[in-house]
Amino acid sequence: MQPDVTFIIAAYNAADTIRRAIESALAQRGVSVEVIIVDDRSTDNTAAIAGSLADERVRVVTLESNSGPGCARNAALALAKGRWIAVLDSDDTVFPDRIAAMITRAENTGAQAAVDNIEVIKDGETKGETMFPVHYLAKIREISLADFIASNLVFVTTFNFGYMKPIFERRFIETHGLRYEENLRIGEDYIFLASILAKGGKCVVEPSVGYAYRVRPGSISRVLETHHIIAMLEADKTFLAKFELGAEAKAAQARRTRSLEEAKSFLSLVGHIKRRSISGIIEVVLKDPAALRHLSMPIGIRLRRLIPS
Repeated sequence: MQPDVTFIIAAYNAADTIRRAIESALAQRGVSVEVIIVDDRSTDNTAAIAGSLADERVRVVTLESNSGPGCARNAALALAKGRWIAVLDSDDTVFPDRIAAMITRAENTGAQAAVDNIEVIKDGETKGETMFPVHYLAKIREISLADFIASNLVFVTTFNFGYMKPIFERRFIETHGLRYEENLRIGEDYIFLASILAKGGKCVVEPSVGYAYRVRPGSISRVLETHHIIAMLEADKTFLAKFELGAEAKAAQARRTRSLEEAKSFLSLVGHIKRRSISGIIEVVLKDPAALRHLSMPIGIRLRRLIPS
């Protein structure tokens, strides 16, 4: 029998958390589940732990080489059989009634994707804080492409819609040949959901909290580097070449592109500050003065020490 949902989990060196993630997926109530874990050639025993679960609903695949989350998720999609696909990170968990609530909302509204609220849990803690006010998500009900792009501005807000982990209809992505960008190590979720919306998919919002986002020190989603920004800019160019955007989405994209360029300048500025390169600092500031607006206090103090006011 076809499962209601396939959880796809891309895992790399997740030995400490992978069992917890899988067990939370298997604990879904009111829906039939399969779980596909793609081990991205971990150097620890992630694959062995995942494979040790004696449950026929779980399947573990190991890639031939470390290729990144996009490639791992595509490998999982190729094997998925569920009517719906749910993305779950290997260090996160989901609450038991999450998928039933999301599928019900999506199918009742004729949507091809759904997102829900998130609980943000700091490393070492058991309870966290809700990312979005419930009344806010209940009010917006649906996320358009323009809304989604406009929410994903780097360094502008602490959290945005890009943090949401969607479920999406497998038939829709197969019909339109949608897959994850494999050259991205960060931001691949954003491009994928944006592509669904650009293809005319409808994304509804379940305001209840169903996903537990675990904040770990050193997580790639928390440590942004210049090469990540460059890859995101290139992915956005590819996205724009594939899809024709409406006026509102184009305006939102222009703001996002500017935010990425500003972030790139800021990270370059921070690098010059760390190297105590006054000429490099001046070059960046003259080229893009807006890079200064993101300086945190400690870095600002160091900058003032290096350069007379």
